[in-house]
Amino acid sequence: MNITKNILATGLFIIFLSACGSKEKKSSTGAATGTAKQPPLSVEVTVLTEMPISNTIEVPGSLMAFESTEIRPEVSGRLVRLNVKEGSFVPQGTLLAKLYDADLQAQLRKLQVQLKIAKQTENRQSQLLKIQGISQQDYDLSLLQVHNISADIEIIKTTINKTNVVAPYSGKLGLKNISPGAYVTPATIISTINKVDQLKLQFSIPEKYGSLIKTSQELLFSVDGNTKTFRASVMATDGTINEETRNLTVRAVVNSTDADLIPGAFANVKITLGKGETALMIPNNALTPQGRKKFVYLFNNNKAISKEITTGIRDSLNIQVLSGLKLGDSIITTGLLFLKPEADVKISKVNQQ
Repeated sequence: MNITKNILATGLFIIFLSACGSKEKKSSTGAATGTAKQPPLSVEVTVLTEMPISNTIEVPGSLMAFESTEIRPEVSGRLVRLNVKEGSFVPQGTLLAKLYDADLQAQLRKLQVQLKIAKQTENRQSQLLKIQGISQQDYDLSLLQVHNISADIEIIKTTINKTNVVAPYSGKLGLKNISPGAYVTPATIISTINKVDQLKLQFSIPEKYGSLIKTSQELLFSVDGNTKTFRASVMATDGTINEETRNLTVRAVVNSTDADLIPGAFANVKITLGKGETALMIPNNALTPQGRKKFVYLFNNNKAISKEITTGIRDSLNIQVLSGLKLGDSIITTGLLFLKPEADVKISKVNQQ
């Protein structure tokens, strides 16, 4: 019985000693782990310098006639003559359509006869006035009659001129929409005319590039089905940015009269922005986006310092820094996934832009 008790006691003592040893080992291991310090992370840095920027963007556009007008009559009437040869070029002032004006011509002849008689009457009364054969008032009434009839004649002539529909400028006629004999009103579109000896190019660019577009700036464009590259120069930009698309509309003058360029054609526009200017540029891989904000890590006294920046135009390798950095700053470009603000770092390589 005593022997059994001694064996049991000895076993419990051994188990106790083993447990204590295990705890001490774990405690010492934990202490060692807690006090161990991570070595500095090796990183590559790039020193900021000013670089020339030349950002080319491609946007869709449309060709437009330099001038385009719907041909409409100024008055209502029956069309007695139509001189619209579809697709032909016409000089300014060419008679395109003629409305019936026989009734107006009759009124004009009637007024011309009345004017002739009124002038004869005024001439006789002028002679009588000199010898005091009539009063001044009677003479003034006859002179007034001459002026009134002359004014009526001018009104009729103006109305007759409105029955002539002429080309407002030299250009190419479109398709005709009516035929001779039709009754037309000022709402009737007889045809269209386009000034195609010079064209416009209209396109839109993102609002962030709006300040980089300059008047007379040259650009290149191409059209579907043609391997040629054409040139144009910026004429003007819209006064406001479209609130829905956040784009700015631009119009350019096409410096070509190539017959392959047709108003309404789709154009692929290439425009270079910021050419000849310099700016602070950083590599694209140095950016760390956080929501809508953009950050980089600065190398400063062997620490990684997080810095928020604003950016501008981008190319395939670099992006422009508008604010947040200055010339000579050292930007960390590697190991960004493992970095935290104020982390210890050491330089393994300095890259040149």
